[in-house]
Amino acid sequence: MTEKIRWGIIGPGSIAKAFRGGVEGSRLGVLAAIATRNPDRPGLAADFPGVRIVKGYEALLADPEIDAVYIAVPHTGHAEWAIKAAEAGKPVLVEKPLALSAFEIDAVLHAHRRAGTFAGEAFMYRLHPQTAKIGELIRSGAIGEVRMIQSSFGFSMGRFQPQHRLFASDLAGGGILDVGGYPVSMARYIAGQALGRPFADPVKVSGTAHLNAEGTDDWAAAVLTFENGIVAQVSCAVMANLDNVLRIHGSEGRIEVPDFWFAGGDRTQGLGRIDVLRDGKTETISVAETRHVYSFEVDAASEAILAGRQELAAPGMSWADSLGNARVLDKWRKDAGIVFSVETAEKRVNTLANRRLAANSGTIPKRSIPGLGKQASAVALGFEDFRSFASGAILLDAFWEKGGNVFDTAFVYGAGYTETLFGEWHRNRGTREGSVLIGKGAHSPLCYPDVIGKQLTQSLDRLQTDYVDVYFMHRDNLEVPVGEFVDAMDAEVKAGRIRGPFGGSNWTQERFDEAIAYAERTGKTRPMALSNNFALAEMLDPIWDGCVTASTPGFKQWLTDRQVTNFSWSSQARGFFTDRAGRDKTDNEELVRVWYNEQNFGRRDRAVELAEKLGKSPIHVALAYVLAQPFPSVPLIGPRTLAELDDSLKAFDIQLTPDQVKWLENG
Repeated sequence: MTEKIRWGIIGPGSIAKAFRGGVEGSRLGVLAAIATRNPDRPGLAADFPGVRIVKGYEALLADPEIDAVYIAVPHTGHAEWAIKAAEAGKPVLVEKPLALSAFEIDAVLHAHRRAGTFAGEAFMYRLHPQTAKIGELIRSGAIGEVRMIQSSFGFSMGRFQPQHRLFASDLAGGGILDVGGYPVSMARYIAGQALGRPFADPVKVSGTAHLNAEGTDDWAAAVLTFENGIVAQVSCAVMANLDNVLRIHGSEGRIEVPDFWFAGGDRTQGLGRIDVLRDGKTETISVAETRHVYSFEVDAASEAILAGRQELAAPGMSWADSLGNARVLDKWRKDAGIVFSVETAEKRVNTLANRRLAANSGTIPKRSIPGLGKQASAVALGFEDFRSFASGAILLDAFWEKGGNVFDTAFVYGAGYTETLFGEWHRNRGTREGSVLIGKGAHSPLCYPDVIGKQLTQSLDRLQTDYVDVYFMHRDNLEVPVGEFVDAMDAEVKAGRIRGPFGGSNWTQERFDEAIAYAERTGKTRPMALSNNFALAEMLDPIWDGCVTASTPGFKQWLTDRQVTNFSWSSQARGFFTDRAGRDKTDNEELVRVWYNEQNFGRRDRAVELAEKLGKSPIHVALAYVLAQPFPSVPLIGPRTLAELDDSLKAFDIQLTPDQVKWLENG
């Protein structure tokens, strides 16, 4: 390759100076510019001689003379500028960690996936020839079967400095995020090599740490267990000088590698040193590499960009590798009790790209719902899988900016955390009046009239609001006269704590009819909504105890006749319309038990056929089916990632006719 990538740097710190040396020593890169918010910064011109200085990071991203960007700002700015680079069409190499968590990394990668641009995490040691040599030794059986790995990266800052980036919670300080990723990524690399793969993710992680007054870690350790029985002990520190030696213990010897991240050298050069100890003898291997240690990642990233690839080739950090590494660090932090202040609702007032939340408009159309005084999005968002504000807000923000405004919560979801998350989010973003908030309570075994008000009081406190827009009893209790439940919900309507339709989740049509009749007879507020399973595939056996499907022909006709709104859960049949299911695939007990019969497979076959004609996936057809019903039908979707959210919304590209709906059902 004779073409060179013109690199620009965002952030003129010490790591940027090291990267400059790497570009100068590379084959495929040239440093064209460096962006700073302060062009008059003392020493800047001397640190980057002959390099064009650009004022402002946005200016660099807009510069047509820049082909790719190296992001070297503090950790807390990595996701923001990586996403903005994708929006500008610029490939990026982001200094480790790629972002603060796996959720943030997923959002960054989603932005680059959509833009078609390269994104890589700059663990530069992975591209140094020494790493490939270590992998070769493992695969060749130089020490027999790998059994244990010990790896540390620790240094001492001497004293606690609360404002320093290595300690400050606002700057995501501590050793785990700053240097813990090195021993973790190396352990995952070695375990993968032993399995014949580029990397391996542990099946179990257990971590701990000593925390300082900022709540960040001064020193920390974790144990990683892999599927092949390998156990890795990893440690890091910013207040302790660790031995910083990688030890790989095998059945027939061990390998020791000092300071593997610099290949035994420093930020300029690492000749490499690998000691193989076996049979009482030590063999020292050096790759004798004299090039700048950062030049290898510059060339690897430049080569990928020139070849039109979106990620680094192994042993560089692929997207899956970066995500796996971050999940380990996330678990380590969780075990140690570390939540950065910058991740809390009080501090994270903007989106991940550091912008104010945009308007509630986009792909998702709005519709009217009987009994509701505001427009509602055509789909509702379920988000009970998230356990932190920083992770959940990424999805909530995206759903809102795509036009979604119906949010599904319940007293029991996440032991109450789903309600807490929504409460923090709407107060932080100012979205409460524009949102349609679904609340649910009185789940079995506490399914009694007096529980409704008590749980609603707790829910509203967690939700940081004084009302819900839609309310459902989460289950039914046939031992209680239905009128007592109607009375309890009617009382909440009169108190102003339910301001829209109410009803039951997992209620039968007979029970609902009885509730309507009671309300009409006694002058109480009439139930108007259900939340039952409804999907193209009919639920044959309840997924969970007490679940009720509305997918039968009789129930569907009942909904149509009465125009009762159904907020359908498991509206895409929990994977039945993906390649996880099939007549010959019987390994998933739930799929087989709940969905497998010839009627459902016939519907699945027709969904596959129609999807092929439309250039979509069967799961898109399945969701479009729920949207195309002759009664008010609002499917609940539960994406865990931005990619899953975008994929679900492809259903809006499909407008099924009544004849197509009938054909999907009956052929």
